[in-house]
Amino acid sequence: MMTELPLDQVRTLLAVVDEGTFDAAAAVLHVTPSAVSQRVKALEQRTGRVLLMRTKPVRPTEAGEAVVRFARQLARLERDARAELGMSGSEDPARLSIAVNSDSLATWFLPALARVPEELGLCYELHREDQDHTAALLREGLVMAAVTSSRDAVTGCSVRSLGSMRYVPVASPAFVARWLGGRPDTPLRDVVPDAPVVAFDQRDDLQDAFVRRLGGGRRRGASRLRHLVPTSEGFVDAVAAGMGWGMAPEVQAAPLLREGRLVNLAPDRQIDVPLFWQQWRLDFPALAAVAEAVTSAAAEALDGGPVR
Repeated sequence: MMTELPLDQVRTLLAVVDEGTFDAAAAVLHVTPSAVSQRVKALEQRTGRVLLMRTKPVRPTEAGEAVVRFARQLARLERDARAELGMSGSEDPARLSIAVNSDSLATWFLPALARVPEELGLCYELHREDQDHTAALLREGLVMAAVTSSRDAVTGCSVRSLGSMRYVPVASPAFVARWLGGRPDTPLRDVVPDAPVVAFDQRDDLQDAFVRRLGGGRRRGASRLRHLVPTSEGFVDAVAAGMGWGMAPEVQAAPLLREGRLVNLAPDRQIDVPLFWQQWRLDFPALAAVAEAVTSAAAEALDGGPVR
């Protein structure tokens, strides 16, 4: 098996993944679809692995993800080198792709990016994804950095702790009166599982985790009467409107709690979700500046500081 990775073949594989089909990649590369297919096959022969799943759109295999990640890092290094050399085309602004969870995006993350020096002239491409799944975008090479709940570094990436996002169980006063107020002597663990609940999406299990932590005989999780509201702001609005109870970021719930529009169902039963910053382990000055801004802002905004 040959050990070299010809750059034209690597770039071709990346084009196929980004464009979704061999024909579309051929149009971008200004070659024939046959040439694209031959380059991909040649690269697979060199690596001794299948790199693409021939679906529509195509998807990289696990081995293909490693090559795609390398291709994106290579493109970033080439761009930085061209900029240092003052070569034509290097005047385009640097673009950083970052995966971030919705609650961070709605609270502390954008102010963090505002701390990055303007003279760097950066453009951001933000990918919103659940914190349990942002690392997958790093693994696939789709982003350069991610706010994630995973402390295990993705291959080729460094990881540092940011702190914990605290979630509190809240509901509107009217909701509490209707669903919980009629059983004042009944433990919360026996009441909440039957009450309508608001969740972010199908993968959001914070509400189920809260019910399981309450203990008792109801360990299946929250009610099946659940509303899915896939925006951080919309989630809190839905809870405040009385559609159901939910686990809201404490920083978002705090003003509504002070105003009396929300009630904390269990002040001593919060859930802390550790967050981490993962990024490519390459020396990109722009990425280093963003990492510094993100970690400093997180130290101020998140509970408990960096997770040990």
